[in-house]
Amino acid sequence: MPVEPPVVSARTLPEAYELLAADALTPIAGGTDLMVRITGEIGEPPERLLDIGHLDALRGIGLTPGGHALSIGALATWTRIRHDPLARLHLGALAEAAATIGAAQIQNRGTLGGNVVNASPAGDSLPVLLAADSVFVLGSRPGERRVAAVDFWTGYRQTARRADELLLRAEVPLVDGRRVCFRKVGTRRAQAISKVVLAVAWRTAGDDPTWRDVRVAMGSIAAVPVRIPSVETLLEGSVPDGGLASRAGDALREAIAPIDDVRSTADHRRLVSGRILRRLIEDAV
Repeated sequence: MPVEPPVVSARTLPEAYELLAADALTPIAGGTDLMVRITGEIGEPPERLLDIGHLDALRGIGLTPGGHALSIGALATWTRIRHDPLARLHLGALAEAAATIGAAQIQNRGTLGGNVVNASPAGDSLPVLLAADSVFVLGSRPGERRVAAVDFWTGYRQTARRADELLLRAEVPLVDGRRVCFRKVGTRRAQAISKVVLAVAWRTAGDDPTWRDVRVAMGSIAAVPVRIPSVETLLEGSVPDGGLASRAGDALREAIAPIDDVRSTADHRRLVSGRILRRLIEDAV
């Protein structure tokens, strides 16, 4: 095992910003992803760590001023997200995804921010946040900036976060009539890294069942979480039924070029993806 990297701690956000600006530090909170890097199992071990676990200001879940978005702090744990009334009310798919991440120990330690910044294509929360048009708020000594989820993951385990920045929170717009659904396929029903993760979002108005603003996002099939524009176009402006659900599943299989890795083959991922989309739409209608 490599030598454990030295750790410095920050008690306040300004202190964290100063430390990040002065040195090449890797932030650590729950550590459920980062500890695997420290052992050398995935990628290069970090050289120095910045412990941000004491920054309680990043743990909150609430509504933004004006109530236009759900704000989830980067240090919110999966257990907190699973049980938080606002998270369950406004983004139940994220609470559902949180329940699939590891066992209770991981859910008690792991954080939303770690999942987002670790940028594993198998990150269970990432397709949900992508389908929900989330925005990530980053902070540094010069100030804060906002990056849309669609622009945040730039490559395999790479993000738009600069080295001097911390992820502060995710903001999820609250859209009248919107619904977000989540599906995950793994080797087991629990404590499994995903083979396929799928999230679908859409909006309806009043008694009109027509789907608008459709988003179809997937994880574990490419180097980054991806949206599937051709399937979104197929579903946009439609009133889904069993026939459309089957066509959407077929269209998804045609649209994706999944990866082969130790967890699954490309052919299996393609087959499963089409099936879970079809079933999701059938369940929704």
